[in-house]
Amino acid sequence: MSEFRRDLLQELLLTYGPCGQEAAVREVCRRELEPFVDELWVDEAANLVGVVRGDTGDSAGTRVMAHLDELSMLVKRIDPDGNLHLTPLGTMYPGNFGLGPVALLGDRETLTGVLTLGSEHTTSESQRIWDTKPDQGDKALDWLHVYVFTGRTTEELAAAGIGPGTRVCVDRSKRTLFEFGDYLGCYFLDDRAACTALLDTARRLRESGQRPAGDVYFVFTTNEEIGGVGGSYASRTLPGDLTLALEVGPTEAEYDTTCGGGPIVGYSDAMCVYDKDVADRLMDIASQRGLSPQAAVLGAFESDASHAKASGLTPRAGLLCLPTLSTHGYEVIARTAIPAMAVVLTEFLLRPGGVATPAP
Repeated sequence: MSEFRRDLLQELLLTYGPCGQEAAVREVCRRELEPFVDELWVDEAANLVGVVRGDTGDSAGTRVMAHLDELSMLVKRIDPDGNLHLTPLGTMYPGNFGLGPVALLGDRETLTGVLTLGSEHTTSESQRIWDTKPDQGDKALDWLHVYVFTGRTTEELAAAGIGPGTRVCVDRSKRTLFEFGDYLGCYFLDDRAACTALLDTARRLRESGQRPAGDVYFVFTTNEEIGGVGGSYASRTLPGDLTLALEVGPTEAEYDTTCGGGPIVGYSDAMCVYDKDVADRLMDIASQRGLSPQAAVLGAFESDASHAKASGLTPRAGLLCLPTLSTHGYEVIARTAIPAMAVVLTEFLLRPGGVATPAP
């Protein structure tokens, strides 16, 4: 099983892509996808779409999706002293990222600040901090407790184009891929690792010299973290009867999944029951490749595919996941997770219901 491109994954991890402002990540994916598809465009939802035509002449096919956006924050208001108050874009607490440097993506300039709670050396007079102290209020750190110290005046922030609605991301200084033993760690492997796997699949498909069974739409979607918006639009507007989402998948005892195990195949999540024939085929392919797949019935989890199916925008849906420790936090995957996903997906697209091809 060949390696994946770590340089590409690192580039994607360093590129800011908050919900609704994914253009920079999309351009990296466009550059990498273009050599391997027959047509390429950006749709009205700002999704990047590339199609590989099938060998049957039937335009009906499969939409395979990985999302461009990352968990991020939105400026809610600005205090007279230049401090920013935030609301989350996606499901996470401040503790998922940790306190520290953040990037403020202004309309005219990107500035930096520090996400902070304030001093722990305080008493009940500082009620906001007191509430979160483990020996006092013992409340989970939430967005009303923290703020961004900018060190700038309100005039300086306005000149940079920063105001309510500005996206705030974890700073690049905290987005370096960490390699240890058989594992890789970083923020935002959700969904940059899956984007890397989808790009690798496009390459493998082209280099196989074969055409897929039907048209395959490689879709890099927008606004997944806030409701699967881009994926739902693509499912509605693109031909095909199957939407297959690539995602990070939780590795916890309740699902009997492990970070060191093989690809996770979803049979259901909080939004829908995935199609059993699709899930079974993904399991069979991974088993034939010796990849030890993990079947999972997931809760508190959603994907582009499950949003689309629950909304009646696709008749069929599937889910293939990279086994991931600490989803929506400092995420960890096995070194083999990305190529394993690409191997399974490539085979599925070539033989969605047929006999396995020789291992690449």
